[in-house]
Amino acid sequence: MIEVTKARPARERPAAVLLTERAQARIGALMATAPDSAIGVRLSTPRRGCSGLAYSVDYITDAIAMDERIVTPGGTLFIDGASVLYLIGSTMDWVEDDFQAGFVFANPNAKGSCGCGESFTV
Repeated sequence: MIEVTKARPARERPAAVLLTERAQARIGALMATAPDSAIGVRLSTPRRGCSGLAYSVDYITDAIAMDERIVTPGGTLFIDGASVLYLIGSTMDWVEDDFQAGFVFANPNAKGSCGCGESFTV
């Protein structure tokens, strides 16, 4: 006898990276002044710096199927598919003070970083 079961409804998968309200607002500000061809910004972890990997946020004009997508009120953050494993569980924030402004990452996967804080290792 064949037993028929109902498929479970698909659960929404949590985002790979959590964005603070300040980070979401900054993405919105970037998209408000973005080139016309930009469809969003992409977070990636290119190999560079003293520790091996760095965070990079750039405008993009084409979506890549393997990219993770996080839709914010001001625009879409794409996460490079090859970088997702390095970033799962991270929090992305935007911080401004008297001396600098930039995205700051709290990454539980980072095992160390260089002295200047520009790169990290997993």
